[in-house]
Amino acid sequence: MQVIDTFGHYVEKVCDNKPAFSRWMLKTGWKLQDARFRIAPDKRLQPADQYLAALMMDTMLMPLKKPDDCAIVSIFTPCELLQEVGLHPYNVEAFSCYLSATHTERGCIQQAENDGISETLCSYHKTFLGAADRGLLPKPRCIIYTNVTCDANMLTFRRLADLFQVPVFFLDVPMQQSDISVRYVEKQLHEMALFLEKVTGKKIDAERLTRRVARSKRTLENYQNYQHLRADRNIPTDLVSPLYCAMTNNILLGTHAEEKYTRMLLQNVENAPLKTGKHIYWMHTIPYWSAATKDLLLFKDSFQIVGDELAEACEPDFDPENPYLAMAHRCVYNYLNGDISRRIEAGIRHAENAGADGVVWFNHWGCKHTLGGSQIAKRKFEAAGFPTLLLDGDGCDRSHGGEGQTSTRLGAFLEMLEAGGNRT
Repeated sequence: MQVIDTFGHYVEKVCDNKPAFSRWMLKTGWKLQDARFRIAPDKRLQPADQYLAALMMDTMLMPLKKPDDCAIVSIFTPCELLQEVGLHPYNVEAFSCYLSATHTERGCIQQAENDGISETLCSYHKTFLGAADRGLLPKPRCIIYTNVTCDANMLTFRRLADLFQVPVFFLDVPMQQSDISVRYVEKQLHEMALFLEKVTGKKIDAERLTRRVARSKRTLENYQNYQHLRADRNIPTDLVSPLYCAMTNNILLGTHAEEKYTRMLLQNVENAPLKTGKHIYWMHTIPYWSAATKDLLLFKDSFQIVGDELAEACEPDFDPENPYLAMAHRCVYNYLNGDISRRIEAGIRHAENAGADGVVWFNHWGCKHTLGGSQIAKRKFEAAGFPTLLLDGDGCDRSHGGEGQTSTRLGAFLEMLEAGGNRT
């Protein structure tokens, strides 16, 4: 931890005067971490999650290595079209997580607030905006984003487009679930394809795209099956693997690498021992940096996080034979799009599928969709038989801390679950 603190402090120190050097330092440090993941992976993780850690690190390194081959995207942007023209996802939430893990987020957040960004904006977005303003982030080829669930997108991506002066495409997804909405988004996706072809000079092959979207469908089906099979299994994990999966099951959907990960999950679960502790289903992001959360949940047999809702944002119920319609359907019927009740009901189904004994609804600072629906969520989850903790905190900015409250409230919740016996 002291090494990371020192490294992050030095990156912060030189960033404003030597941003290119800071980027090089960041790339070098992350490359060393990538090598460690491959040479000496954490043996406490199942092989699939060891593979996932390296896959996610590769994804984060790509913008630092080849920024001209990357597009800044929001988390729920359909990325199959980007993959077909050779562009890699450069994602706000994921990249900010890694900046936070490198202990460089605080200066970036302060920079964003000094530039007039509200303190109440999501810390992932403030981190990314501040890093961009300071020159720590490389210029992408283009920017593509949606309005699905996160109102911060509407500010963040416009500012990034002004800063980087690159082509930008906005995908407008209606909040209403209907065939009309799907057709409306499908039309825009065809326009997005033309946009990407113009930006890259590459053509999108219809047959290849169909195969890619079929791969997306298989990937989501594999993950859904894995979640069901793990319901009675003991698979201790860290706090970042569920977040990695929440990212890759969106921004890497359609790739061979992500399908391989879900196949590995299915292989690993076959050999997992039977369940011995309590299963926790997590709604929204996880404060992976929190010492209090680590003390209670990191690689514990007694309490395990068995899923994060962001990894299951849509059902694999689309027809890949019409890839544009399929991707549009995924956007419109995303569980975080529209009425909060859809998100809650999906969370209940997914918690049941994973054999959860309780649910944590994490009120991430600045996320109005999550904060606004928290009381309704608690009532509905508990009516369905899931004890539910509303936990306030921040998934990215450790200065918001609240470690004492986290330790007390999460500890008491887990004790209650332990005393309550198994959920039937």
